[in-house]
Amino acid sequence: MARVLITGTNRGIGLELCRQLKARGDEVIATCRQSSPELEGLGVTVHTGIDVGEDAPVEKLARALEGVKLELLINNAGIGSEETLDDLGFDRIRRQFEVNALGPLRVTAALLGNLQRGSTVAIITSLMGSLADNGSGESYGYRMSKAAVNMAGVSMAHDLRERGITVLLLHPGMVATEMTEGQGIPVEESVRGLIGRLEALGQSSSGTFWHANGKPLEW
Repeated sequence: MARVLITGTNRGIGLELCRQLKARGDEVIATCRQSSPELEGLGVTVHTGIDVGEDAPVEKLARALEGVKLELLINNAGIGSEETLDDLGFDRIRRQFEVNALGPLRVTAALLGNLQRGSTVAIITSLMGSLADNGSGESYGYRMSKAAVNMAGVSMAHDLRERGITVLLLHPGMVATEMTEGQGIPVEESVRGLIGRLEALGQSSSGTFWHANGKPLEW
């Protein structure tokens, strides 16, 4: 049994991660801005009011978890919006950077004292953050923030290697959630793949970028 902390858990991928990890016997700590009946029904520990895009809530979480050891930290919280060159919406772009790029860095740094040799930090990122895969443009805030968090993940992998902590960058696939307006594969399938990658990949894979289906991804 592992003790796992997951961000962004009131719906979608985060909720399903809580469900599947709890079902296999892990102790799950779920964080979110606002809870949901589905999350409350899982019997996991829930910390609400945790906006990973802001410093104070993450600092509050770190204080609440002082002395609690984590085997797995899953940075899942994320947001997305559509921007084009004709409608850039810089406030939306900045918010995506705060949540998608700085959020995982902010949370991981705040909880470093909870991690130990053998722990894993997972960042749920996106293929849309791959420069090599960008064949359509647009989506400036989402693409740029995910590319930035990929770089943060690689840097953390280097910095945490001597401590024996693994950092994995995981793309869940195109998943049928509220964010994608129901388009994509079932969330249950995606999460089974994500958990499979977490089980299969170790320290030698730290700092690498993977699809939930097991395929390594280009940067």
